[in-house]
Parts: sequence; structure tokens; C-alpha cells
Amino acid sequence: MGILEGKKLLITGVLTEASIAFSVARLAQEQGADIVLSSYGRMMPITEKIALRLPKPAPVIELDATNDEDLAALPDRVRQYLPHLDGIVHAIAFAPGTALGGNFLTTEWPDVSTAVHVSAFSLKSITMAAKPLLGPGSSITGLTFDASVSWPVYDWMGVAKAAFESTARYLARYLGREGIRVNLISAGPLRTPAGKSIPGFADMEDIWVVRSPMVWELADTEPAAKGIIALLSDWFPATTGEIIHVDGGLHSTGH
Repeated sequence: MGILEGKKLLITGVLTEASIAFSVARLAQEQGADIVLSSYGRMMPITEKIALRLPKPAPVIELDATNDEDLAALPDRVRQYLPHLDGIVHAIAFAPGTALGGNFLTTEWPDVSTAVHVSAFSLKSITMAAKPLLGPGSSITGLTFDASVSWPVYDWMGVAKAAFESTARYLARYLGREGIRVNLISAGPLRTPAGKSIPGFADMEDIWVVRSPMVWELADTEPAAKGIIALLSDWFPATTGEIIHVDGGLHSTGH
């Protein structure tokens, strides 16, 4: 038996096999979970195609985390495939190009608001939309990139991640008495579609190559995915509001 045997999970953010979310979906199935993926708009066919490369084909439902109609329909869409949810993986983030790459001082509010809405507020939106499907023992997990410091070129996505981390802590506060855990994995830089979309991202990769205590493999999403799998399991029954670093130890050395 796997550590997720019988678990029912909603996994967002699967776009390519290089996505951390894809590794999470694959490992979740290997560990015994039944999964549903979400995507939206023109990304739907991409996710549906990638879903066929999992150990078992997984259904894909429509979910734009900024669309109220999609959020309202989420429970019914999930119930087409799963009777309830034991966990959610939040692996979505977006910032317009004007909010990244050294443009911090000139980015206008509409682009900042987009970054915060998609990358931070969506954690609360998805969690509350799916709440009718969640019960005691459920686990909400997400992916962050250390927002305790500023990073070159990360700019307003770094601000959005700080809001994301705070959102997770407040969700943990308000949902804890219902037995719902909310935790994050803080991964080092990875050559995922999200990472490659950030202008100058190689600057952050170089920091890890030089300073990380452990060898950090920029193309290996499995360590971060395994962290998510562990948090989705029953092996962290009293852990919530936590950020676990899967970054080769760089957070412990000073940046």
C-alpha cells in the first residue's frame, strides 16, 4: 500500500512533464491516490494530452481560479469523478511580464493585482470553493519560492508569493479546528514552464549552483513533488501553517 492509498485529490497546474505538478500527479497515483486535474481555457487540451502520460489517465476539469462561475461549479465538476476530496495541490502562479525581470519600480497596479489574484488569493478561492468536498484530515498543499527575502528579477511575483505564504497561514488558522491542514513546500529554482517564463531566471539558478549545501538539480522536480506527497499523506497529522524547504538547504546558509 502507498502512503496515499484511497486518497482523493485535486491537482492544479499540470502543463508539461517538466511541471512539479506533473511529478506530484504521477507520484500520487503510484502511492494509491485517485486524482482529478484542473486546467482552463486554451490550456485544457495541453493538460488533457499530458494527463494521458500519467500511470493512469486522469480526468481534467475546467477551473479558472479567477472566475467566479468556475469556482461555484467546482464541487459538481469534481463529483463527476470523485465523491469527495482528501487533498488539494495548488500549483498555479502568474505575473505579467511587466511585473518581472527588474521592472519592479515601474510596474502598474493592474499587473500587480493580476499577479496577487492568480498567485495568492487563488489559494483561498480554490480552498473555499472545494470546502464542501473536504472533511477532517484533509490536506491543502501549495508551492512557494522563499518570500522572506528579495530575489533578482522575481519582483512582484516575490510579493505575490509573500501574500501566498501569508494566505496559507491564515487558512491554517481558520480551518484547523475542522481538521483541515494547510502547508507549503518552498522549492529551489527549477526549470519548469513557470521558471522559464521569468526573464533572467538563470540569475537565481546560479545562486543555487554556487551556494546550495547539497547539489541542486535544476531539472529534477521529484524532490519538491515528494514533499507535497508527504504533506498530503497522514504522516503529518498535526502539522499546519508550515513551510517546508526543499531547496538543497540554501535557506539555512544565508543568501
